[in-house]
Amino acid sequence: TPLDIIITFKDEDKELIVQKDEDSFLLDEDLKIDGGLSEVSVKQKLVGLSNKNKVDFVSFLGAGSYNHFVPTVVDHIISRSEFYTAYTPYQPEISQGVLQAIYEYQTMISDLTGMDVSNASVYDGATALAEACIMAVNSTKRKKIVMLKSIHPEYKKVVKTYCKSHGFELVESDNPKADSDTAAVLVQNPDFYGRISDLKFAEEIHSVGALVVVAVVEVTSLGLLKSPGSMGADIVVGEGQSFGNGMNFGGPYLGIIAVKDKLKRTIPGRLVGKTVDIEGEKGFILTLQAREQHIRRERACSNICSNEALCALAATVHLSMLGKCGIKELAELNLQKAHYLADKLKEKLVYDEPFYNEFVIKVDDSESVLKKLEEKGIIGGLDIGDNQILICVTEMNTKEDMDKLVELI
Repeated sequence: TPLDIIITFKDEDKELIVQKDEDSFLLDEDLKIDGGLSEVSVKQKLVGLSNKNKVDFVSFLGAGSYNHFVPTVVDHIISRSEFYTAYTPYQPEISQGVLQAIYEYQTMISDLTGMDVSNASVYDGATALAEACIMAVNSTKRKKIVMLKSIHPEYKKVVKTYCKSHGFELVESDNPKADSDTAAVLVQNPDFYGRISDLKFAEEIHSVGALVVVAVVEVTSLGLLKSPGSMGADIVVGEGQSFGNGMNFGGPYLGIIAVKDKLKRTIPGRLVGKTVDIEGEKGFILTLQAREQHIRRERACSNICSNEALCALAATVHLSMLGKCGIKELAELNLQKAHYLADKLKEKLVYDEPFYNEFVIKVDDSESVLKKLEEKGIIGGLDIGDNQILICVTEMNTKEDMDKLVELI
């Protein structure tokens, strides 16, 4: 019966069936939950809970989740019924509209990162960086990963989990160095502390046969900085939340993966390509599906099953609204505003290095400073220890917001 429990002993050719009576599975006491509520009461309760969220605060918090303006047209388009679905759009017979949207997303990401090929996206930036480790190992047949300490702490945790489960050797380092056993060197640019790197070390890493993996956690920086591809990156990963996606209390987000042409067959997920049908009409089709559902598991690049299709569509709409000039202007606004605030706090700056829209200050007591700011309706940044605060400034912060922050600090 369905209530039988079957225990199979692999080393003995027999089965033990334990019979269970239905009553033994039933709870003999009432559930400890309140009674039902009316629709009005439910709405009032939910509004009360939502009011606890600090959504109306002025925010200088970044560190992987960025407060950027999302044009109204983004929500208007992604809310259309043909796009707004919980189903993963990976099957070949999906509508041409969805496939074209993914194709446009891939094209924009390739252009921004300076790479040849982009996939249709993965879960988030941290997952993308971990997947890059698998790609590098599969490509080089080496099992050593060097990861810079200046990478986002949460990204490092995900990479450590992946490397441990795959049996990779993971080395954390202050310097981007590689040897003949190294599969890849992982760097973040701008790094977790906001500092910008020029990737001059890429040639040296390539000289020993290792790959350079660049993580771009704040993707609006690509509107102004040199693309990672032009500076020698082999794999570029990132977090696409800044384009068209709200902070959403931590997710869902948008993982970016883009590679040079030689690595396209190691990329996880799926790729959409453009072709013509037998009548000569333009069409879109899934070109490469290196996933365990489609090919032998042992040859699959990844077992990731979902791309973040709706989040990728939001990014595509936002990017198409901005255009090339708009992306540059957005990045310049972030740069100029962040440097305005940093100049006001220059006596407290920890690093004297180029930065984009995040920087670190040191105060006497970071906990009390952040608490004081919170009391005044300001989320002052992220406490990263040793009385240091990581501050982020985007186009959403006004001069008045920044001046008030300086006054309170």
